[in-house]
Amino acid sequence: MADLIEYRIVPFHPRAHLYRVTLVVRKPDPRGQKLMLPAWIPGSYMIRDFARNIVSIDASCEGQPVTLTKLDKHSWQADPVAGALTVTCEIYAWDLSVRGAHLDSTHGFFNGTSVFLRVLGQEDVPVTVVMEAPPADEASGWKLATSMLPRATDDYGFGVYQAPDYERLVDYPVEMGDFREIGFDAAGVSHRMVFTGRLLNVDEDRLRKDLSAICTHHANFFGELPIDRYLFLTMVTGDGYGGLEHLDSTALMCKRDDLPFPEMGKATKDYRSFLGLCSHEYFHLWNVKRIRPRILKEADLSEEVHTQLLWAFEGITSYYDDLALVRSGCIDAESYLELLATTVTRVMRGSGRLRQSVAQSSFDAWTRFYKQDENAPNAIVSYYSKGALAALGLDITLREATADQACLDDFMRLLWQKHGKTGIGVEETDLETLAAELAGRSLEDFFDHVIHGTEDLPLEAWFQSLGIGYRLRPARSLEDWGSSGLSTDEDSPRHVLGARYRQQGDFVELTQVYDEGPAQACGLSAGDRLVAIGGIQVTASGLQKLLDRQAAMSAVEVQAFRRDELMTFSLPLRAPTADTCELWLLPEQECTEAQLRRRQQWLGQ
Repeated sequence: MADLIEYRIVPFHPRAHLYRVTLVVRKPDPRGQKLMLPAWIPGSYMIRDFARNIVSIDASCEGQPVTLTKLDKHSWQADPVAGALTVTCEIYAWDLSVRGAHLDSTHGFFNGTSVFLRVLGQEDVPVTVVMEAPPADEASGWKLATSMLPRATDDYGFGVYQAPDYERLVDYPVEMGDFREIGFDAAGVSHRMVFTGRLLNVDEDRLRKDLSAICTHHANFFGELPIDRYLFLTMVTGDGYGGLEHLDSTALMCKRDDLPFPEMGKATKDYRSFLGLCSHEYFHLWNVKRIRPRILKEADLSEEVHTQLLWAFEGITSYYDDLALVRSGCIDAESYLELLATTVTRVMRGSGRLRQSVAQSSFDAWTRFYKQDENAPNAIVSYYSKGALAALGLDITLREATADQACLDDFMRLLWQKHGKTGIGVEETDLETLAAELAGRSLEDFFDHVIHGTEDLPLEAWFQSLGIGYRLRPARSLEDWGSSGLSTDEDSPRHVLGARYRQQGDFVELTQVYDEGPAQACGLSAGDRLVAIGGIQVTASGLQKLLDRQAAMSAVEVQAFRRDELMTFSLPLRAPTADTCELWLLPEQECTEAQLRRRQQWLGQ
């Protein structure tokens, strides 16, 4: 007997970026079947209104047209029919990201939330998916990669697949094209990484080795790997970065320079970034995809769903993604401290940390974090970055409260046992309760100040507890995001603009202006285009040098265009703020035995 619901998808017109999706509902609602396309995708907390990409949609029953009435921006209702209902739509796919759908003559990619209509009332019904190759005159030689369960496929991966229900259906991203792939085992489970896009010379053996080490580490961390296969879908571009987690796969985007090359030696900054991205999305296999807030677990993807817990689900994951790199042996301790220093710097650079807590940032993700504007550093804090530092603080707090008998590792394993393996959603207060149980005392003060508060974190004390040196110094350039090792201040700039900027044609455009900085104090705003400083033409590459060479005076004249009007400002000359982090391993002779033991346990060395 045929399945009650069948989808057929074909990239029928790559040059026009169009997928054709046909849905067959063999037992539609006799009152008139309702259909809906999701408004957002799990893991990316912003309303994206995927239905806006539907170019055309129509319905029929046994060859006869059926009226579809549009109910709202993403819902339709078909007139009652006696037989099977067939709905066909064409979907425009030109979103080159990990969240949506993309199609051109080089490849196709989609998430189910972008293309598969939800059959209301039949979300728990098993479904069949037929994936067809594009027409030969549009694209030939394509292969298909997905973690969806195959039923009858050809050598290229096209054919019939199955999913147990709608929730799982939209959790399988799909990549098709003339891609390249590597395979490796981790914890006895087969893993694949598929690359789409033009590659340079990639050291595949090193990539296999490092990915296997990271994935094996995470599996050992939780004590089990709850999958029988895993797939990394990786889009390689000139300048891209991103990832989105799924139950047994992930969609990634990276730069060509992020991938390892033969004879690379020590991992480059770009390669560390890519490994951290892979580690982050793989950790989500447990934390987010199986350990989930109840309210997100029950979401129907039609409207916003608010929770204060994203600091834990993304922040804790962000804490462990880079920590796993050093624990698995892929990078050394100094490289890890440089990554951690960058996280601290990102938090300290924005005064938004003093206005918004990580709990508030989580709740407002839909309208603030995912919709950032030029004022974002002054108004919001990242539940990824500060959430990672909060996780560090919780880790140290648990270690100190239990004389190093428990730590955040144990907290996560308890979450896995109580919520991940059981499928019981996490309530808003469960994390604090569980942490207190593990610590053997109330942690209300920690959660009030670190999670719900806006004061600066006691980072120096936290790092001291781990035998790590910590200090803040002025940034030396726009590209300076912190470092490992204690340095001198000889290269520090004399004066600071108090803004981020970029070269735009003949002008230097301000992209963000920081609160209480010189640029804001003199009236400059984001979007202003600087022409000259002190009567000399300015460029992005020469701006800092021009500021540093100003004579010992209180201000310098700046000319800038705002819209089409030339304006003059008096920029106060101020020394830069110490907002850039340095971390280093304290010498053994400066540490107690307890600090050294804790540092060794923390780094896994």
